[in-house]
This record gives sequence, structure tokens and C-alpha cells, in this order.
Amino acid sequence: MNNSNFIRKLFLSVIFCLSFFFSFAGSPVIRALVVTGGHGYNRETFNAMLESLGEKYSFKIVEFPEAFDMFSPERRNDYDVLLFYHMWQNINTEQEKMFADCIRSGKPLVALHHSICAFDNWEEYWRIIGGKYFHKPTVLDGKEYPACSYIHDIKFTVKVAARHPVTKGVRDFEIFDETYKGYWVDPEVKVLLTTDEQSSNPVIGWTKTYGKSRIVTLQSGHDTPTFENPNFRRLLKQAIEWVVK
Repeated sequence: MNNSNFIRKLFLSVIFCLSFFFSFAGSPVIRALVVTGGHGYNRETFNAMLESLGEKYSFKIVEFPEAFDMFSPERRNDYDVLLFYHMWQNINTEQEKMFADCIRSGKPLVALHHSICAFDNWEEYWRIIGGKYFHKPTVLDGKEYPACSYIHDIKFTVKVAARHPVTKGVRDFEIFDETYKGYWVDPEVKVLLTTDEQSSNPVIGWTKTYGKSRIVTLQSGHDTPTFENPNFRRLLKQAIEWVVK
């Protein structure tokens, strides 16, 4: 090999390495704060689902009531996005204000499954995530809703209702999960996912905004079969990416 060819190949190798480095450096890790509490779940398979999303994501799991501290102005820069997987009920006035302000001021949120069952006595939370499962008869916006119902272990079809970055590349698919029926969905949401399953509400996935933040809520997410479902994993990943952007 003559010197000119050697120098040319060396030059190309250096360019390739630098391109790879700057490409990687230009894709910062998305730091998700996963908020749990108030409901049991299979931690091993849930965490495996989070890990499956790839190295672009980091996840820190914090339970209520300790999670309330993470909504303070001093802690909000510790993460990029909130992922709710909780069913917590107790909250005081100060915590309500700090919680709502955190999201209103621009902290994006993805809410899963029993998160729509949380905070029975805090209406603003229902409006933040765009839905509410009622444990008892409840009046909202002048309409009375009876207590909702649920059924474990149902195989049903999830239908993609809208073209959207969250649903990109996802077609109608089967899932084995828990259904909720009778819950309130904010009429202002953009519907992403629906189902014809009779034990479920028709609308099972949506997006909305709250203040400066994008919100995505997915009703599914009860247990291992859903955690391992590739379509649900894709929806979760794309939901996180979209709300952060």
C-alpha cells in the first residue's frame, strides 16, 4: 500500500469515528421519572418493558408519597418526562398546587392504566390526564356518573383511531389485559385508540395538553401480557418521545 492510499483510508476512518461520536453525542438520554404507589404490579416484567425501550432512555422509579417531592421547582430539572403508573389517593392542598404547577409549566406526562383511578377527590388531576375511573357515583360537569367496572384477563382488539406520532407504524392488534368501563374521558382529547370490547369504554387511548405540557394516556397496562406486547411497547416508546418533543 502506498502512502497516499494509507493516508486516504486513515482519513476516512477518522471521519467515520467522529461522525459516529457526534451522532451519539447529539442524542441525549431521555430521563423518565416513573411514579408508582397505591397499586401492586409485577415489578420484574414492568421493568423489563422499560429496559426494552433502549439505551436512549433512563428510568427512575419513585413511589408516592415520596414522589411529591419530585414535583417541587428544585427537583423538576432532574427528569425530562413523567411516566405515571400509580393509583395514589391522598393529597393535600399544597401538594395539589405543586403537582399541577409542575405539569402546567411544561413537564410532559404519559399516564398508564390504573393512573386514571387515582385521586378520587381531586378533580384537577382528572383534567390533567383527561380521564377518570369512578370508584363511587360522582357528579362531574353537571352529569352524574355511576361507579365504573373492570374485568381482568380479557383478550380484545385495540384499534388505531388516528394517524399520529404516538401510533406511527402500529396497526390494530390483540391484547390480553384488564378492561375498564364507564370512566369519564375529557371531550376535548384527541382520540388515538379505541375498542369494540363490550366490557370496556370505547376510547382507550388519547392525547391532550395541559398548560405547556403534552399528555398521553393509555388505558391498557395491567400485567405481564401487556408489558410484553410489542405493540404496546411501541406505543409507550413513541408516546414518551412525542410528549418530550
